[in-house]
Amino acid sequence: MSDHESPMSRLDELVLGSTRYIALLAAWIATTASLFFSEVLGFIPCTLCWYQRILMYPLAIIIALGIIRRENDVHRYVLPFSIAGIGVSLYHYLIIKTDWFPPPLCKTSVPCNVDYLDIFGFINIPFMALVAFTIITLSMLMSRLWPMDDSAAEAEGIEAWFHADAYPAYVIIAVVLVVIYVLGMVYGPTKVN
Repeated sequence: MSDHESPMSRLDELVLGSTRYIALLAAWIATTASLFFSEVLGFIPCTLCWYQRILMYPLAIIIALGIIRRENDVHRYVLPFSIAGIGVSLYHYLIIKTDWFPPPLCKTSVPCNVDYLDIFGFINIPFMALVAFTIITLSMLMSRLWPMDDSAAEAEGIEAWFHADAYPAYVIIAVVLVVIYVLGMVYGPTKVN
């Protein structure tokens, strides 16, 4: 640490350097949680839930590939999805929690104003999606301030997929998949059809 570098600037550096991984973690948790709710717990997604899934699922892959390929402009691909996701999630949340908007005509068997979860009176599935999309959006905006080291971005073959910046991404994906698998094993047999 140099004489003029404060501990706070090291903290800023750590936080800014982690923003892509925070976005990746939020995307993978949201993706696997939505699959857990529908495939393990048997919650049938409504039309707006499907729109949120359409916007979230690609983010799990795009952010991971952006980290692995050391792309400094991954935010350009992520932000349109995450900002649209904020809008859809907020609209869905307001449909459930307020009477400001009439529910849309849903094409699935479940109306869009059904509330499967109600934790503390305000946390439900659209709220969790809204939080995930917001975390991803803010992380991607902050990641613009801290570009990745792309000096080795020209690597070919296996070296392009396994480098120091990619290891945390692989760990995040593996841990989330293991946790969702264990939860599926615990809650799966109790599924009521």
